[in-house]
Amino acid sequence: MPTNQTDLLDNITSDTACPACNSENVKDISWTWWGGLIGPRILKHTKCADCKFTYNRNTKKSNNTPIAIYLAVTTIIAFGIVYFVVAR
Repeated sequence: MPTNQTDLLDNITSDTACPACNSENVKDISWTWWGGLIGPRILKHTKCADCKFTYNRNTKKSNNTPIAIYLAVTTIIAFGIVYFVVAR
């Protein structure tokens, strides 16, 4: 149990710290192969420069499942557009 304010402050991690290694050296990703310029902004995709862990800036969790959903939805939309263009 913390005994003073300094101990309490030592237990608090920054909102910007990497959830994997607690490093403050993190950066928002502006472009990815799976989402171009839009996907990383929608998913708040962030990468730690120290351990290379990528995660959602808001939830501090991996973006693997949201990325899979994003890819599935955009693929369905793309095939739908192609279908309607070719069907005419």
